[in-house]
Amino acid sequence: MNFKSIKAEKTTETRDNHELEMSGTGNLFETIVVLSKRSNQVSIEMKQELNAKLEEFITPTDSLEEVFENREQIEISKFYERLPKPHSVALAEMGQGLLGMDEKKDSEDSSEDSSEDKEA
Repeated sequence: MNFKSIKAEKTTETRDNHELEMSGTGNLFETIVVLSKRSNQVSIEMKQELNAKLEEFITPTDSLEEVFENREQIEISKFYERLPKPHSVALAEMGQGLLGMDEKKDSEDSSEDSSEDKEA
């Protein structure tokens, strides 16, 4: 999923816990875990994309005396700094219904199902 196309808040915003709970899994703590995992995924995607773009500017003969200010490199870095933070992207995805959350069965239910399958 392209994190750049999501319209997320760029500033910190106070959230209503009850609203967050109801729009997520129905359990506040499970919702926070899901958002945390998605936030980590978005963060990794952003970092990999930024590193790939900045690798173009790496020259093998750089030394401390030969460090040049590259305007294009600075603009790329500023662009990524201006993007919404990963947690804001995850919240926006959940609000737009783009974040899939799998319902997990209780361990007792899954063990009963597997024992029924064995008997059949």
